[in-house]
Parts: sequence; C-alpha cells; structure tokens
Amino acid sequence: MLRYSLLTAGLMLGASAFAAPAGDLPLMPWPAKVERPTPQGALVLSNNVSISVSGDDLGDAVNRLRQRIALQTGWTLQPQAEKPDKPTIRIAIAKKVKPQPLPDSDETYKLTVDANGVNISANTRFGALRAMETLLQLMQNGAENTSIPWVTIEDSPRFPWRGLLLDSARHFIPLPDIKRQIDGMAAAKLNVLHWHLTDDQGWRFSSKRYPKLTQLASDGLFYTPEQMREVVRYAAERGIRVVPEIDMPGHASAIAVAYPELISAPGPYAMERHWGVLKPVLEPTKDATYTFADAMVSELAAIFPDPYLHIGGDEVDDSQWKANPAIQRFMRDNSLADSHALQAYFNRRLETILEKHRRQMVGWDEIYHPDLPKSILIQSWQGQDALGQVAQNGYKGILSTGFYLDQPQSTAYHYRNEIVPQGLNGVDVIADTDSVQSWAFSMPRLKGKPVEGSFTLVKGDAGWRGFIDFAGKSRRAVQNIEWRDDSQVTFTVDTWMGETRPVVTVDNDKLAGYFLVGNTRYPISGTRLDAVPKGIPPVVPDVANQANLLGGEAALWAENVVAPVLDIRLWPRTFAVAERLWSAQDVNDVDNMYTRLQAMDSWSTVSVGLQQHTQQQVQFTRLAGNADTLALQILAQAVEPAQYYTRQHLKFQAGNYHQFEPLNRFADALNAESATVRQMHKWADRLVSDAEDTESADALRHVFNRWQSNTSDALALSENSYQLKAMKPVIQEVDKLASIGLRLTDLVARQGTLDDKEIASIQSELDNAAKVQDEVVIAVVYPLETLLRATRNQ
Repeated sequence: MLRYSLLTAGLMLGASAFAAPAGDLPLMPWPAKVERPTPQGALVLSNNVSISVSGDDLGDAVNRLRQRIALQTGWTLQPQAEKPDKPTIRIAIAKKVKPQPLPDSDETYKLTVDANGVNISANTRFGALRAMETLLQLMQNGAENTSIPWVTIEDSPRFPWRGLLLDSARHFIPLPDIKRQIDGMAAAKLNVLHWHLTDDQGWRFSSKRYPKLTQLASDGLFYTPEQMREVVRYAAERGIRVVPEIDMPGHASAIAVAYPELISAPGPYAMERHWGVLKPVLEPTKDATYTFADAMVSELAAIFPDPYLHIGGDEVDDSQWKANPAIQRFMRDNSLADSHALQAYFNRRLETILEKHRRQMVGWDEIYHPDLPKSILIQSWQGQDALGQVAQNGYKGILSTGFYLDQPQSTAYHYRNEIVPQGLNGVDVIADTDSVQSWAFSMPRLKGKPVEGSFTLVKGDAGWRGFIDFAGKSRRAVQNIEWRDDSQVTFTVDTWMGETRPVVTVDNDKLAGYFLVGNTRYPISGTRLDAVPKGIPPVVPDVANQANLLGGEAALWAENVVAPVLDIRLWPRTFAVAERLWSAQDVNDVDNMYTRLQAMDSWSTVSVGLQQHTQQQVQFTRLAGNADTLALQILAQAVEPAQYYTRQHLKFQAGNYHQFEPLNRFADALNAESATVRQMHKWADRLVSDAEDTESADALRHVFNRWQSNTSDALALSENSYQLKAMKPVIQEVDKLASIGLRLTDLVARQGTLDDKEIASIQSELDNAAKVQDEVVIAVVYPLETLLRATRNQ
C-alpha cells in the first residue's frame, strides 16, 4: 500500500501544474466536486472502526467495507456493536429502493470527513455504494498512522451507462474470475456488465428448450441458469447491472453446429475454431428462427432482470442470404431492397419478441435502421461519426470505439477518447495568407485492406495546424506538428487504430516513411496532391440530441485473452475509461491521470483483490521455470506488446489465428505499456531542454545500467525455455540500446554532437530495433530517438 505522504508528494508536484479540476488526492474516477478545508487535517483511524447505516439495508456491503479496511491496514478490526453509539462512519440513505440497479438508478452521494468522523449521505443505496469506494481510496497508511484527509466531496456521474464487456464465448471465463472483475468494476464505479455469451466459437449458457447448443457447441464450458443468477446477484449487491448478449443473426456458427436447420445454407457444420467474420447466418424467413429467438429471450429474461437485452447484430456476412433462392424470393415479395433491409426485417420481428418479454433491444451499429423504434440502444464499434448520426436522429447510443482493452494501447489513448463527437473548430478553413500542402497516403496492413487517405498541413500566422482524411471517415484535426528538418515532419492524431503518429519524409512530390500506430511501425507511401481534398465533416449532434449519448463500454474481446491473463489486460487501465465515463469532460490532464492511476494500481491490488501483478508473476514464473523472475521483470521495462491489432494480424499471417493458439508468450504477460519507458520519455525531454538537468541524466543512466547488468541473466533464461527462445534477439537488442542510451545521455548532458554519418548509423540501429519481434516492440527506441536528435549539429 502506498503511503499517503509519499503518494501526495508525487501528486503534489504542484497542483497548479495540473489542469483543474483534477487534484492531489488518490481518487479515480475524479469526483464532481472536491473541497479541502484550511488548515488541512486528517481523521486518524484505529482498529476500532465502526459503521452505522440508516434509511436502507445495504445487506453485506457493510461487512465488505470492514473486510477491505482490514485488508488495506493489515489490522484485525475489533467487533462493533449492532448500533454503535458514536460510529466512525455514518451512512444515511434518503430513499429506500429495490436492490436491483436500473438504468436510471440514482448514484449521487456526498462524503464529508472531518475531526468528528465520516459522514456519507446518498439519495439511494447506489450512491452509498459509490461513496464507500471513494472512502476506501482516501484511506492511506502514512508515516505515522492510518488516516483519511479532511475533505468534502459531492459526486454524481456524467453518464448513466458505464460498462465493461466480457467475452466468455471465444475463451471461457470461470465464475470466480468474472466475480473478481465485478469487484473491480465496482471499485471503478462502472455499473453495467455486458456479458457476451455466444459467438461462432462457443455457446456458453445452457438452454432447456435447445439443449444441443451446449451439448454440441460449448466443449462442455458453459454457465448453468443457477450460475448466471449468481452473477446477477453478486453484481446487483455492488450496484452493477448485467446485460446478456446473444449474437444474432450473424456470428452464428455455434447455432449452426447444434441446429443447422436454422441457418441460411445447409450443413453439416463443425465447431468453428478460427477467428474472424464467418459465413453462418440465421435464416430470417423461417418461423422456426423466431421460435428459437423467442425461446432464447424467454430463458434469459427469466434469469437477467435488466430491462435491456443485447442482440449483437454486427458483422453479418450476407453471402448465404444472397446464395439462397428462397430468401431472395422472399426479399422481392416483401420489397426488401438489400441485405441491410433484410436484417432490419429480422430485427423488427426480434424487437416484437423482446417487447413481449418486456425487454429493450441493444445492438451494435449495424442494427441501426429508421424502421426500428427509438427505444432501441445502439452500441458503436464504428466510432463517433456513427454514434453522432444515431444521436442526431433521436436514437440512444453508447460508445465502445477507443475503449477496446483487448488491444494493447496506452492508457492515455483511452483517456482522451471523448464520448461526445467533437468538431474541427475551423482548423480546415484555409485563409488566403495560409501556406498549404496536401498528401495522399496508403498504409498496407498485415491483414485486410490498406488504410488510405490524405493529410493536409497548413502554415498560418499562428504557426502550423493540420487535418487528416481517412477514406470513408470524417475529417480529424491533427496535433503536435513538428518539422524535424526541411523534409521530415511528424504529428499525432487519435484514430480508431490507436494513437497514430506519422513520421514521413516529403521529397519532390513523393511521400515515404511510416505511421507509428500505438508502438508499431507501418510503412507508408504516397504523393503530393494538387489541391486540398474535400473532406467529410464530423457528425456532431446538437446540444439537445447530445442527451441521447448515454455513455460507453470498455470491451475485452477474447481472441487474445484467457482467464490467466484477464486482469493484466483490464487493470489498472479500466480506471481511466471509468473516469472518462464518470468524471467531467474537463478532467483530462494526462500526467495527473497517470499519477492517480499508479495509486489505483496499488490500491486495487490490496483492497479489491485484483490480480494484475499476481498473474504477471505467475506467467513470468512459468516462463522462467522458477520463482526468481527478476530478469524478466527488468526486461519487461524495455518492451511492450505490439499494439493495435498487430498481434492478431501476425497470428493470422502465420496461420495461427484460432482458438488453440497458445497465449503463453512473453508478450502475453506484459502490461499494455511500459511505465518505465513512459518515464524515460519525460527524462529525455527534460534533458534535451536543459542539459544541466543532472537528475534526469542520472535517472536515464541508472535504467540503462540496470538493463545491461540484466543481459546475462535474461539470456540464460531464454536458453533454458523454448517459450522464451524467440526473445533472445530482443534481449541482445536491449543490451545494445542500453549502450547507445548511455552514450547519448552523456553527449546530451555535455551538449556534444555527432556527425551525420554516426547519426545515420545509430538511427539505422534504432530502426532495426523498432521492428516487431515475437509480438513485442522494444519501446525504448523512441526516447532514444529524442536523445539522438539532440546530438545533431544544428
């Protein structure tokens, strides 16, 4: 557990250095209003903590609160009276409500800590539950005692729908692992568990009416009705709704195995083991299909009390529909113009079934159709443009694009992902005095079509600005434009792929270089354009229709995720997504977020029982063959898993994009980003701007020396483990980069320079080291490039 004094020393680098309103307390999500008294003080706690509740029965929540105080302090708490005279913590609830959370449940609370104790007031039990998490985050073990700072907090969420999707279909997730993630969700003040229960590779809940679904299409890995009810109960006690998903009419390979007569092309079908968009799709013209759908909705409605039920609806491959003469005849007879209209017909009938069972439809972008009622909810994986159009047309929507946690991405990328679509603020309005250049580009990927488009850079009176047009997507403003020399330029833009940084050379109307997508380089080519392209403006709903944006969901798809690494993928990054969904839009300072995220990482491990550190240690122990994993921990500081969908696409190219591909690499045990490398970026920037910053120079040298000293131990492990053998070149490359780093640090510190030939030689070494190896990237390349550029003789 981090001491409060040490934590605040890190957070108190100067409150003025951080954008208001986020401040100097270890809280995440940041509350709506935080006030500290003058003078500041703290409530000192002992093992005689007592809690009283009035206005409603919180069930086992008080016992859980006491247990977690014991975990955070290491104390054995003294027993408390049933109704203590002077409770340490008083919880007053204004209105008694049913314990089952609903979409409009009131989560407002006020928390006051002063010399007299802790007072929590909430309109309902759900606000009280959120307040308890805030209180536990405030509780710190300091140099002298355990205390809670005096503070007054008034809090309520920005958005009502704050979810996490868990995919149990592609890789089964055991019940204890699901419950642990629910504990994490409650700690982060998320309130919707979206449970993806069916997909091509598995049907994960037993059906009384259609028993062959689990008999033939689950490999024996599924949930019973009793187990699903247990998840609903467990989640409700923590103020979390559970929305189940059955994917229809596509993603239906598991249905095809069990009941091929419901599919649009004759079988036989075998269990699908490969990932991707597959052909089996339900037959939308047969009454038997709707009898099946009615049975599924009926059985789930009896288990899941939430008013919403997710029907999927995404990625329908319509080739079976097009090849089926009876379906084509049906479309002609019913004036259904195309497959989208046929899917809308299916969804209209499905919506009637849901209505009969008093459920509202949630589905992915593809279900959106003006023939469906405004009561449906659209979940967007296609991004803010699609979501903005949905909201502007009066439909409710939630965002998942940019919150895909199965992709390794920086936490900052997810944190910047704003729910409400943003306009361009005139960045693409060209004045007569502006100097403009536009470039077309093509970026081949490892799987799928190349990413194509253009970018435009504009030099005006205020300096450089720019925008980018990806084919078929709306125009986006770019940030941080930097000309590194007369012909090389770089800038950043957040895209659906991740944080994207083009590093390109413009030379005689030709464009070359690469796009850094996350941490992975994708070579590009292109040409200069004669005129600024006509772009698609962002779809920004008006203020009235922005109310249709209900929030968002982080998504953890499971092609590359199994239970033993589940927590590594989710935590602590999910806290940053939760803050984007709970906190005010102007709580957006990235440095402040990372400081508080570090506190959440420690706190959630101790108080909540999340296993991101335990799981990594277990994986490192397996790879090392013994419990001495220090060499792998040090190696992990320099590298990151290849970001975006790079790992999935490499598996696809190798023919390993399937359910039985072992997720046992070093990459699988790694966090999404290296905290060490992120800090090295700061040290490198500070040293470049101030060569006399000895603290940054010494910090860099310390890390580089540690990496060099680690080489022999890491190589020995790679020699003795077939699962680490492919990491041997990475280990050797990290050693070389450490040597380069020591030399560059010394050069920059004494303001030395290198000649062009030596700079080119080192740059070539860095370019070689930047390549993906065994699904990892040596991320330290990029702070080293910062140091290298500083040695250029200007």
